[in-house]
Amino acid sequence: MSLVEEGVDDYTQDGTVDIRGNPVRRLKHGGWTACSFVVVYEVFERMAYHGISSNLVLYMTKKLHQGTVKSANNVTNWVGMVWIMPVLGAYLADAHLGRYWTFVIASAIYLMGMSMLTLAVSLPHLKPPHCSEANVNNCQKASTLQLAVFYGALYTLAVGTGGTKPNISTIGADQFDDFDPKEKAHKLSFFNWWMFSIFFGTLFANTVLVYIQDNVGWALGYGIPTLGLAISIAIFLAGTPCYRHRVPAGSPFTRMARVIVAAGRKWRVRVPSDPKELHELDPQEYAKKGKFRIDSTPTLRFLNKACVQTGTTSPWKLCSVTQVEETKQMLRMIPILIATFVPSCMVAQINTLFVKQGTTLDRSIGSFKIPPASLSGFVTISLLVSVVLYDRFFVKIMKRWTKNVRGISLLHRMGIGLILHIVIMMVASFTERWRLRVAREHNLVESGGQIPLTIFILLPQFVLMGAADAFLEVAKIEFFYDQAPESMKSLGTSYAMATSGVGNFLSSFLLSTVARITKRHGHHGWILNNLNASHLDYYYAFFGVLNVLNFVFFLFVAKLYVYRAEVSDSMVMLKEELKGLEKVHNQEARVT
Repeated sequence: MSLVEEGVDDYTQDGTVDIRGNPVRRLKHGGWTACSFVVVYEVFERMAYHGISSNLVLYMTKKLHQGTVKSANNVTNWVGMVWIMPVLGAYLADAHLGRYWTFVIASAIYLMGMSMLTLAVSLPHLKPPHCSEANVNNCQKASTLQLAVFYGALYTLAVGTGGTKPNISTIGADQFDDFDPKEKAHKLSFFNWWMFSIFFGTLFANTVLVYIQDNVGWALGYGIPTLGLAISIAIFLAGTPCYRHRVPAGSPFTRMARVIVAAGRKWRVRVPSDPKELHELDPQEYAKKGKFRIDSTPTLRFLNKACVQTGTTSPWKLCSVTQVEETKQMLRMIPILIATFVPSCMVAQINTLFVKQGTTLDRSIGSFKIPPASLSGFVTISLLVSVVLYDRFFVKIMKRWTKNVRGISLLHRMGIGLILHIVIMMVASFTERWRLRVAREHNLVESGGQIPLTIFILLPQFVLMGAADAFLEVAKIEFFYDQAPESMKSLGTSYAMATSGVGNFLSSFLLSTVARITKRHGHHGWILNNLNASHLDYYYAFFGVLNVLNFVFFLFVAKLYVYRAEVSDSMVMLKEELKGLEKVHNQEARVT
């Protein structure tokens, strides 16, 4: 009896199992059906997260009475922690609990933090009294207890996101089998549509929720996203019977450490010219555990010493070729990771200095007042439009030229995003120079009063940021997931999260450092509580130069980067299928 008759070929070949650990069939588990629960979860979760982060800087200045630099740094430090914690969450998922259970436990912590935060902004004795003074230094500061409850809630929330962020997108991508050409094709579009879907939640947060917070009340403005998070968790749990799961493969950090230590201990050992002489397990060993065997590569050749056989079987002295190659893959991505720190620092300005700029401008449309944080909605709209245009038109056009199933490589896509970041900061600098000139013309520098310019002069920098995200942020998530070894996907995805965390910490460092240095020797300073007396135009120009230097570094490391080999031939089959479709298209063109 053939495999088809037995139905064996209907099982996934990538080692995924159901919730009970049994092999799964394609038609009963995974695919877009399972992904629909994951994507809908993310819409509500993004609404919850951005419902807090988008307007947080204004809550800290208006309600906690903090200055510009302090409030901006408190926001970026918290956001940095939100994006750094996924490294821990990815470790727990890959090494111990698995992605599903890590996600479920972290979701409970996330919801607890959101609930605490809602109480902190709602109960009168948990926040300082209202103050209408223009200078926040004259207002009563929050007490130690009030700050402890508020920041305790924020950082509890951050711990929760550490287990959800690196695993939810990975769970979604795991629903497609790399060994099936059709499912591999679906995975190529997954990250584009993933970003497209989640930003619907972001758009709602940046428009409706920030308006409620500014004009109705913070209690309702935080209560709605908390309820939304509870709904999103229920939706995710409802899809449990449909999901494909991956079995934890052990600590990726331990496996990587063993390779580095073993190579270091045998630094004098000669690597044989024939890769077949290196230590490797039988293919059956990998098949039993649902893992993938990887052939030896010449890159980072020093690490190959770890799998040279010297008579010992200690895991800290002898590693398999596959284990060495997995370590190489994770290390090769680090220079690319570093190149994304600066653009992540630029993204941090959206919810801090960009929002503070908006508070100084005319926000009126008739009797309606535009919340400054709502301009972040244009980042979302721009990203949504850009992703659709990219996926539906740009990729199809570029496929014919490059013969690449993605249209252009992931690194090329990231490079375009980096160029856009240079443009963004130059535009922001010129716009700020215009705003300061008008402030001087109307004698509003010392008073810090509202400038007679519409808030929509800031629109170009928000719209361009969305377009940059469509290239850089989407490619970044896909790159670190795609290039990570199969047993370290959560850790690879956490690289994309960590770059945002480091970018926010870098933003705090640069803001504090520049503010301090520019005040030396009696100078006025670039960043003050009164933005009309500040020089954000210089600060943004400095960012522009920083982006140029970072782009040069990216070009260097991207040129040296070697893409990992595919674990299956599905990409080859996709390319062949693409060539076949192109031949049919050309024949039809000749007929017509």
